[in-house]
Amino acid sequence: MASMMRWHPFRGLARMQREMDRLFEELLGRPLVRWESEEGVRFPAVDVTETDKELVVKAELPGVDKDKIDIEVLPDALTIKAERSQEREEKEVTRHYRECVWGRLERSIPLPVEVIADQAKASHRDGVLEIRLPKSERARALTPRKVRIE
Repeated sequence: MASMMRWHPFRGLARMQREMDRLFEELLGRPLVRWESEEGVRFPAVDVTETDKELVVKAELPGVDKDKIDIEVLPDALTIKAERSQEREEKEVTRHYRECVWGRLERSIPLPVEVIADQAKASHRDGVLEIRLPKSERARALTPRKVRIE
């Protein structure tokens, strides 16, 4: 009698994503996104916004302690590394779903403008990491200016 194998509809997509990550890593020399666990690769949401003076990056890191977050800033890139510990397994519990993400995260974000890396500031509140990156003078000079029509 043949044994039945459980079908996972996204297993093929996860494999394809790993291959795409590997391709981009080879092309760019650094990984783009990587959150790996036993369940596969997951992607935290990130917003990058720009004002006249700074870039603001917000990353959703629910359940991650701020002491387990490492931030590296270069003039043209930002790397966030974090780790979320797995909950202790209870032996007398029947688990029906397991969708919560745990494991290591490493995400490198190419920045659209040059920033002053040593003036970056970060805060972490309610599962959201916010990083403020002041734009360099050169980047600020390149910021489009509105011209009034006379």
